Parts: sequence; C-alpha cells; structure tokens
Amino acid sequence: MTWKTQLPTVRGKLLIDEALAPFTWFRVGGPADVVFLPADEQDLADFLKALDPAVPVMAIGVGSNLLVRDGGVEGVIIRLGKGFNDVRKLDDVSIHAGAAVPDAVVARKAAEFGIAGLEFFAGIPGTVGGAVVMNAGCYGSETTNIIATATVMDRKGKVFLMGDNDLKHTYRHSAIQGTDLIVLSAVFEGTVDEPAAIKARMAEITSRRETTQPIREKTGGSTFKNPPGHSSWKLVDEAGWRGKLFGGAMFSPLHSNFLINTGEATAADLEGLGDTVRADVLAKTGVQLDWEIKRIGRS
Repeated sequence: MTWKTQLPTVRGKLLIDEALAPFTWFRVGGPADVVFLPADEQDLADFLKALDPAVPVMAIGVGSNLLVRDGGVEGVIIRLGKGFNDVRKLDDVSIHAGAAVPDAVVARKAAEFGIAGLEFFAGIPGTVGGAVVMNAGCYGSETTNIIATATVMDRKGKVFLMGDNDLKHTYRHSAIQGTDLIVLSAVFEGTVDEPAAIKARMAEITSRRETTQPIREKTGGSTFKNPPGHSSWKLVDEAGWRGKLFGGAMFSPLHSNFLINTGEATAADLEGLGDTVRADVLAKTGVQLDWEIKRIGRS
C-alpha cells in the first residue's frame, strides 16, 4: 500500500496519476501523483488535515504561467475551481474574489461595479490566486497596488488573513512563494469611477495585448522577469532568438519574451530553450535573465 491508496475521503474529485498537460497553457508535462479538485473551502481543509503531512502539496490556477516537466509531479496538485470562484461587491471601492476567478473577470466585474484601478487585470492571463502569490502586473500596475487582504489556508487546514504588509510584495514575488500556503480569496480596493470610462480603459488594454502578444498560442505569458534597467524581450531579441526553433519550442516572432509550444514541444524543449537563451544573453551582455514562468516536477 502507498499513500495514494489511503487518501482522505472528499466531496470533490481525486484523480490518480493524472496528466497535467491539459491543466496548463503550454499543454506539456507529465502526470501528477494525485490531482485534487476540492468542492469548497471546507473540503480542502478536511483533506489537508487528514493527508499524510509528508506528502508534498502544491496549488495551481489555470496554468497560464506554469511549466510542468516531463517526469510529472510528486505528491498532490490542488486545482481550485467552482467552489472558489465567487465575485462580489463589498462597498463602493472594494471587491471580493475567489482564488479561482480569472483576473480578467475581476477587472470586468469591477468595471460593472464602478470600481476603477483594476483595469490592468484585463491584461493578465491568470487567476486571483496566482496574482496574489506572484504580485502579477502589467502596463505600470501591480497586484500590490490594489490588494487589501488575502485569505489563505496553511498545510494543516487553518485559515487566516494576510494584509499587503504580510504579503511583502516585491517585483513578481511575495512572502507566500516557496511556502505551502494556499490563497483562497482576496479583497481588492480601487476608486469610484463611471463604468463606461473604466470599460474604455480596459478595452485599450485588451486591444494592446491582442496586437502585441501571442495570446492564441500555447504559451506561458512572460517567460523572464525584466532585469533592472532592461526589457527581457529586447535582450532575447538582440541575442537573435526571436522565432528561432529549438526542438518544438521557440520565442514568439510577435513578442520575444513569450515562449511558445509550436505543437510538438516537450517540456524539456521549452525549459531547454529558456536556459539556453539565458546563458547566451548572459554571455553576450552580462545581464542575468531570471525565469518568471514557474517550472515544477521531475526532469
């Protein structure tokens, strides 16, 4: 018997040796030992309390910024879904959103409520949970600028609040990264404005994104963080890697900081290309590119 044959009883779904490729935008990667789709917060808490504490646990969102290696992932992958997708207005400037809600949906709902300041979320292809964990941002704004609190759960199923000071957001980073804390929901604060004006600004962001980013490809969003004083796409471009095939992977001809699966790539192709480009840029410019895409699992 193994821990996989002694899993706690749940109301959601437990999937054994489940392929993770369909859970990610890259559409590559091996299986997880277990994928858990909790029904709601209580289901998740009960599962974590009963699970062997030696079993690794990791929560994922829609997999828009995630690369799963070909060897798969040890332990339990938790994918939050319907039980974590509530969006509601709290007051004239505040909106509550579950961790599984896409960022673009939060932006759209905020506009309907007449809450400004969340427009940039329309340009982020992830969920609230991921935005909180990595301080997602674009076009001059970041999650830290709008977040009031995040509700999180620890490995023992305990729930507590974290404010922006607790989250310690910096560029594409938070105090949650590298821990076993799972974001359940967040409260965002903006300012009052006319819905029509907010929607117009969102439309500009959406249009800009559609014309400058390969959003219909099998991609993972921005591959590298921007080094201080530099734009990653320029460094990749100037090193000669825009549109250059590496196995089934390449950096997009449209935006050279977007790694794409051309249809035949393995996770090893994608990660190998990224690391090759990092080494080449470092050798040519002395500038270190750091991954923004999260890479998990066995090689």
